[in-house]
Amino acid sequence: MLKNCLLIASLVGSVFASDVKMNLNERESANHFHTKGSEKFASLVKDYTKGSVDITVHPGSSLIKGNPLKAVKDGTVAMADMFIPFTAGGGKVFGISALPFIAQSYEDAFKLYQIAKPAYENTAKKWNQKLLYSVTWPASGFYGNKKLESIEGFKGVKTRTYDKNSADFVNMVGGNAVALPWGEVYSALRTGMVDSVITSSTSGKDGKFWEVLTDFTKISYAYPLQAVTINLDFWNSLDKTQQDAMLKAAAEIEKEQWSVVKGEDKDALDTMAQNGMVISEANETLKKELSAVADKMLVEYLADADDETKKIFEEYRR
Repeated sequence: MLKNCLLIASLVGSVFASDVKMNLNERESANHFHTKGSEKFASLVKDYTKGSVDITVHPGSSLIKGNPLKAVKDGTVAMADMFIPFTAGGGKVFGISALPFIAQSYEDAFKLYQIAKPAYENTAKKWNQKLLYSVTWPASGFYGNKKLESIEGFKGVKTRTYDKNSADFVNMVGGNAVALPWGEVYSALRTGMVDSVITSSTSGKDGKFWEVLTDFTKISYAYPLQAVTINLDFWNSLDKTQQDAMLKAAAEIEKEQWSVVKGEDKDALDTMAQNGMVISEANETLKKELSAVADKMLVEYLADADDETKKIFEEYRR
């Protein structure tokens, strides 16, 4: 009997070598759909590893105030959830999902992500981390005090943008791009420091933009990605079974969250409409004008890109 017990204990020990505790810095607030995804991921990992890997999610960037890519690289935190376009300095490829008007649907965005995923993984590795999963935001649209009918609507308008791509776009079409921390956007709209915003339906809902603006035009500007990564030293400290369990959880939550985001988008649009914001589709004239700008920006973006990045768009366009 004792011999059998020792054998069982030995087998269990060989499946999960040691218990590991990790912290995951979550960029979003506690009730955000990205945060809920991170928390479910942590729960799945704990379940699939029989409790040997225990991940604690810390919402609201409570562990990191600076660059999450660098924090994970240095091991300041084991894991982090990060907005990929904000980390574009880590590699040109990280700016792909925020290029304007390349993807025009969630299906397009997912296709582009799948093609670009090996490049994302390679860039993450250069920063001493492993990409576990990535999920899009709802499509970025245009918030203003009238429906956007053509690119003429940007001229002379002060627009808050969220990365270099969006700033370049606004300036290219005659607007004035304004860089502001998210926490200052509402007050800037109220005081007239900015007139409009390019961001997602979720951000418009969370920011209660209907209190300071009247219209949201669904231009499908971009489908920017949010990703969860893990420091490679922490990753390599896990045994093969733990790694496989974590990858299984990551694949499941990625698939689920790409579905959840569609519902989140609808809920946000419904909430804004119920609060009086006018929700409009982009007309055909505007779509053609935006497509022309997108083509020009893509040519400029790829001018100094490496072959790996160029091949992503060659495959995507096919």
